[in-house]
Amino acid sequence: MKSQTNIPDPSDDLIRRASLVKEASLFLAQSTNEQRQAAITAMADALLLKSNEIVAANEKDLNRSKEAGLSQSLLSRLKLNSDKLINSIDAVRQVASLPDPIGSLQLHRELSEGLRLERITVPLGVLGVIFESRPDAVMQIASLAIRSGNGAILKGGSEAKLTNEAIVSAIKEGLKESNISQETICLLTTRQESLSLLCLDHYVDLIIPRGSNELVRFIQDNTRIPVLGHADGICHLYIDSDVDLSQATDIAIDSKCQYPAACNAIETLLVHKDIASSFLKVAIPAFVKAGVVLVGDSYSQDLGVPNEAQENDWSTEYLDLKLSVKIVLSVDEAMSHIRRYGSRHTDGIVTNNKDIAKKFLQSVDSSGVYHNCSTRFADGFRYGFGAEVGISTQTMPPRGPVGLEGLVTYRYFLKGQGHIVSDFNSGKNFFTHIDV
Repeated sequence: MKSQTNIPDPSDDLIRRASLVKEASLFLAQSTNEQRQAAITAMADALLLKSNEIVAANEKDLNRSKEAGLSQSLLSRLKLNSDKLINSIDAVRQVASLPDPIGSLQLHRELSEGLRLERITVPLGVLGVIFESRPDAVMQIASLAIRSGNGAILKGGSEAKLTNEAIVSAIKEGLKESNISQETICLLTTRQESLSLLCLDHYVDLIIPRGSNELVRFIQDNTRIPVLGHADGICHLYIDSDVDLSQATDIAIDSKCQYPAACNAIETLLVHKDIASSFLKVAIPAFVKAGVVLVGDSYSQDLGVPNEAQENDWSTEYLDLKLSVKIVLSVDEAMSHIRRYGSRHTDGIVTNNKDIAKKFLQSVDSSGVYHNCSTRFADGFRYGFGAEVGISTQTMPPRGPVGLEGLVTYRYFLKGQGHIVSDFNSGKNFFTHIDV
């Protein structure tokens, strides 16, 4: 922890609520797979029953945020219409059907006769999740937390306050119908509480920030609690010289335009010089039709990109319909650009050359490296995780979209029959180290 500037001490009420979540998490960790599945199903039923109230609350949040001048990218993330809500509820149900992540035997070894070592997956404890906009994240996080046996303290942005409250109210109604305590999930509503949350290292085991670069950096600099998350989503797509032009254009358009406010949308398009003229002849009109503002280096401008890119464009996460374009001489130059400006989130290559693809996949050190497909696939639901609590760009695991596997740790259990180390030192006993 680097600093704790202007971080208020937790109030007695916040400590009390955090303590309740911690206590509830201990009981949740001992629950059965069937109990946790039933709780998540009950949550989904309650969310569906309360769907009209949730959508109405979201409309109020949207109207208030528009009047306050919230950016278009954040408004896009904030919006939770009926279709998006139904899809989110379906994702909650999918989490219930996933394999139980708790109690998995990862290692079973006989150290000596009658002395057995086991490594078994267990919950982390309590998750503290701080996020901006995206009220659908509340459903994802709550379902993943309970499925993995963890409590969760949630703090959403003020722009989604009414929506988040409606969602958590429905979730607690669902939990009331199950054997899982309602105290497992806690919603914070004030900025002071979110700041004080960073000091709760006796109660919270992992902080997961989902938001702007500034938010993530601030949290990383102001807490002793481990932080999982990514600060930037500066994703690249490299168009190699050996491509199908139609396929390459479709992938590029989808990677940028399918949902530009997402962190897995590309911000920079790198194009090999040998294909640049023919590719941009097709791609530029397609981007312009989609409403994308294109900026580029001098070479791409000579080929029709209308605006000049500045140095800071290569390191900017637009989260909007804007794209930087650069012409490169080789895959090596493309990878060098990614190493310099990328955020190790998701980067892709479009090529028919298997050797070039292999080199790119093995050399680009990002949490997701794709060949001939859209970067928009970087998502826990699309990976089959049911949902995700966020995307991690750190090198140590968990990495990429973090689902259930990223929310458990493990313990070593050693079971003996009166074994003591002295007997091994004296030669009376000896190690066998046999995997059972």
